[in-house]
Amino acid sequence: MDLYSAQRIVEAEAARTGIGTGPNRRLRLTLFIGMPLFLPVLGIMILVPKSLMNDVLYVYEAGIVGCLLHYVWVFAKYPRHASRPPYLTRDLAMGGGFFLPSLFFGFWPGMIAAPAWALFVGIAYAVELTRGRNDHR
Repeated sequence: MDLYSAQRIVEAEAARTGIGTGPNRRLRLTLFIGMPLFLPVLGIMILVPKSLMNDVLYVYEAGIVGCLLHYVWVFAKYPRHASRPPYLTRDLAMGGGFFLPSLFFGFWPGMIAAPAWALFVGIAYAVELTRGRNDHR
């Protein structure tokens, strides 16, 4: 086994079991930070004066949009499944998880974009698999 193969095996195992490396790590941290952040945001909204409640909510909604744009950026960097690091397609599809905090706060752009993003990643993967099968015939 050469050094490159050993490195790929280690990266695949790290991506599967832990927080991962490279783009996998960035996407997982984006999800782990952005999604449960709605609880502290809710607490802050309760504690601040009424005049600032909407401002706190707008900042969090901008954060959700930023998280989803980060997923788009990583997808644009690795558009083909064959060129992606292991498990990156799964991590890209996890961007649909931003549906729940969007639903909680009634942020309709997030309620539309998050599931649409997960659906887009799944369809792109299926199309690439289908094209790959047709190329071998």
